[in-house]
Amino acid sequence: MIRESISTEKSVRLLESNNTLVLIVDRDDNKTTVKREVEKTFNVKVEKVNILITPNGEKKAYVKLSPEFKASDIAQKLGIL
Repeated sequence: MIRESISTEKSVRLLESNNTLVLIVDRDDNKTTVKREVEKTFNVKVEKVNILITPNGEKKAYVKLSPEFKASDIAQKLGIL
């Protein structure tokens, strides 16, 4: 389950240059569930998902969208841009 989106300088740079969203997800989610949820929620196609756990215990997902979809459109819906 997606908890929140991140709007730091790095995440905005990734959004614009790599078509990648940066999201905080539940600790029990894996790459497959994150991919499925993003595709279902935002009606897009996900190319790749990378996951890491931050030092303060949150799970962060880097979600790269397929070239035919724009991450900036989703960021506007989420209120990042």
